[in-house]
Amino acid sequence: MNGSTSRGIAAPFALVTGFAALFLIGTVAAALHGRFTATGVLVAAAAVVTAWSFVAEPVAAIPLGVIGWLTAVGFSRPPYAQLRVTGSFAADAAIVMVICVLAGAGLGLLLRWSASRPILEDVGERDDAGQPGAELEPAGDTPAPAGRPAPERGLVMAKVAYAVGTRRALLGVLLAAVVLPLLTALLVVAQPHLSLTDDLLIYLVAVVALAVVGGFWPAVLAAVSSSLLLNWFFTPPVHTFTIEKPDNLLALLLFVTVAVAVSSVVHLAAIRAAQAARSREEARLLLALAQTVLGGADTPAAVLDHLVRTHGGHAELQEYVSGRWVRIAASGEAPVKAVATRIGVRSDLALAVSGQASPVTAGLLAGFAAQAAAALDRERLRTQAAQAEALAEGNRMRTALLAAVSHDLRTPLASIKASVSSLRQTDVAWTESDEEALLATIEQNADRLDGLIGNLLDMSRLHTGSLQPFLRPITIDEVAPIALVGLDASANLRLGVPDGMPLVLADPGLLERVLANLFSNALYHSPSTQPPSLRAHQVADTVVLEVVDHGPGVPDELKARIFEPFQRFDDRKVGVGLGLAVAKGFTEAMGGAIVAADTPGGGLTVRITLPVATTSADTMQGAGS
Repeated sequence: MNGSTSRGIAAPFALVTGFAALFLIGTVAAALHGRFTATGVLVAAAAVVTAWSFVAEPVAAIPLGVIGWLTAVGFSRPPYAQLRVTGSFAADAAIVMVICVLAGAGLGLLLRWSASRPILEDVGERDDAGQPGAELEPAGDTPAPAGRPAPERGLVMAKVAYAVGTRRALLGVLLAAVVLPLLTALLVVAQPHLSLTDDLLIYLVAVVALAVVGGFWPAVLAAVSSSLLLNWFFTPPVHTFTIEKPDNLLALLLFVTVAVAVSSVVHLAAIRAAQAARSREEARLLLALAQTVLGGADTPAAVLDHLVRTHGGHAELQEYVSGRWVRIAASGEAPVKAVATRIGVRSDLALAVSGQASPVTAGLLAGFAAQAAAALDRERLRTQAAQAEALAEGNRMRTALLAAVSHDLRTPLASIKASVSSLRQTDVAWTESDEEALLATIEQNADRLDGLIGNLLDMSRLHTGSLQPFLRPITIDEVAPIALVGLDASANLRLGVPDGMPLVLADPGLLERVLANLFSNALYHSPSTQPPSLRAHQVADTVVLEVVDHGPGVPDELKARIFEPFQRFDDRKVGVGLGLAVAKGFTEAMGGAIVAADTPGGGLTVRITLPVATTSADTMQGAGS
């Protein structure tokens, strides 16, 4: 059928060459006029049948045995080509041919099976394990061993019909049964006007036409039937199977050989056309699958959805875990009694399909299985990469935190420790001003620690996603003064909030922390001659708050980075760089935005944009939820 060595030589090749060899034996026997004995003819025919049955696929052995028997009984003695189907020699020849067919076909099958059977040394050395499409078997509870060829399935008639299918093969047989008798009747009527050559060519055209319609085996049947009809009706002496002239015998032998050869060529062309059509359809489906994957649907579920859309039924990707198959992804639904088939991708991964409306070849299933497995691997790699990125970000955050906090915690703690130790010394008489200075140092550094720990806690809330702002309409005047409490030199910061400013929708506590951090940053960087300020104005349905300082400013390429945690860009390296990061996180949590810009004349202006609040109770309730 396919000429593969695992099944033997395909029948279209084996029958043509086998018929030619047997007819050659008959021709030689007829040409020698009795010098080739009947036993010699039988032995020669038996040798050909045995040899061809051994190397050909099993289905070709039966017609070879029949033609071998006809050759033995027809050319054993003169008159040649006269079939003597009775008698002891015919019975003996039949027994010999049956033995030759069984022995040749059986030994060929045994040899090919033993050659393809894996031996112990091959099991551990196979390098094709895990290739997609390695196995096609009914779905069960054991893992699919990769590396075995998929067994062929199908009805017997479908195998016999080969490329044309069962219906066309049956149609060819029916046409042969109708057309050949009709054609014979017409040629008998026209016999006075036609020669044997004309009859041979007309029958040859009929056989080729039947090969086109019904495939190889109906054509073989038609060729043999046509040769018998030619012998009986048109070869002298007529109405007998005896052939009077050797050239007529040669013509009949050549007719059968040419008819079978042409039929095999037509059949192989039909096979190639069917294979090309299947390959073209498979290529189209695989191209559509590749476009689906490259288009972004790069998940096992998307691949299975594509398979179900094109062929229907049910498909699922299974993984062998802890002694059983576990479903990874699935798509579609199959009939209740549909038989599931599993194709192995790896030893622990398989694609199971069932209930497909249109047939799916093993190669196409292998393509879908490979794409589904690759999509699963990529999906897992993406998950692992995201987890690794999260771990790397956490490690970077912890490393930066330790590097920054180790200095900023130790400095105020050292100052507090030194001041307390000094006050507790009994051998030193401190003046009242000295004690006030030491106590002020303790208070200042304690406030510094309090602010640092507060920012760290706020940053932790932002990173863990546990921050739940309670939004309500508030005024800037009620929050800004509270944000100045506890700040050094807070009296130097001017609040420029005009009257009539609308309410903003914000969380009072979070907004206070935002302004406090921005005020602290502005006070730290502004010179004493140009104190910072807070300005407010309305733009459409938003309120813009600007914290303006006149310090050294920030370059444009660094303006976005100042809102990242642990970023410090001054030479004094004071603070861990969390204040602006907390301000950005809190502002965005309240639905606002924060950006940095240059102050005219030098310095940095941080703009906060917050939505204007409505006064309806529904809005207030929705904001608070």
